[in-house]
Amino acid sequence: MTRKPLGDLPGRGISVPPEFEDIVVWVAWLYYADQLTQNEIADVLKVSRATIVKLLQEARERGVVSIRINTDASTRTRLSRRLAERYSLDAATVIPTLEGDQLVNRLGDAGARVLADQLESGDVVGVAWGRTVLAAARAINLPEGVERLTVIQVSGSSAGSSADFSPELCSSLLASRLAARCVNLLAPAVLSTSELRDRLLAEPSLIKQFDLIRSAKKVLFGVGDVGEWSTVRAAELASDEIIDAYVAHGAVAAIIGRFIDAEGRPVPGELDGRMIGIGVEDLKTMPTRICVAGGPTKIAAIKGTLRGGYVTHLVTDLKTAETLFQD
Repeated sequence: MTRKPLGDLPGRGISVPPEFEDIVVWVAWLYYADQLTQNEIADVLKVSRATIVKLLQEARERGVVSIRINTDASTRTRLSRRLAERYSLDAATVIPTLEGDQLVNRLGDAGARVLADQLESGDVVGVAWGRTVLAAARAINLPEGVERLTVIQVSGSSAGSSADFSPELCSSLLASRLAARCVNLLAPAVLSTSELRDRLLAEPSLIKQFDLIRSAKKVLFGVGDVGEWSTVRAAELASDEIIDAYVAHGAVAAIIGRFIDAEGRPVPGELDGRMIGIGVEDLKTMPTRICVAGGPTKIAAIKGTLRGGYVTHLVTDLKTAETLFQD
């Protein structure tokens, strides 16, 4: 291909480090080698994201980079399509399997991209809580041209908990990253009596907040298992004895603080009348429901969540995706 004169390229006035031939090679390196996002590169170079897109296109046309789809990527693409078909999802995203915090962070990064792709100006976005939700909040970038967003907490606050992935932190961080209005649900997640819960929910300020929650078109949430090291136990919203009672009645998962069984049906228990936050039926009314979850301890929990029809967009890892086809 005939090479464009440098003066015809976008970003031609930018000073390029001496180790790079020109702006095209430098941008390609930042994107493909350093793995910065297009928005991050635009911030570094003080140009628009559209300029970065043009420079990356020029890098491919010039042969500075070549794109090769490896077998792992094609396998994950096929699994994504099969998952979407099997569980009647709008879409599924499957990432490589990693261990521990690495998996949580990569799931959060992928979940952030899925949410960002769905955002439109004026959106109200509901946010639950958990490690992967917090990772997504940390990773997200505001899409260009999207504005006037509202982020609202859908579960009550966890005052007194030592967990570092509280509902109020997840919603506040996501709102900050998206330059959005933040509406925290200023009431405890679990109250001492059902009578107190009912009185609080009758307060005009909470009625207004729940009206706003139910207007949300998109929601980001995770899935918790009910094992010894699960997030629902780490959050200290209830004693192990109370959670064990839910498990004894068939609970395999906790979503938005509510317990469900292997088929996705709500499991009744002691907490139900004392909780502040949306229920699973409220969750189903939101058109776009992005679920970010993966890992070997969550297989039964994710299956139950999918079978219950709570998810429109799933973000998970390769090993988990493969296991979700096993009955």
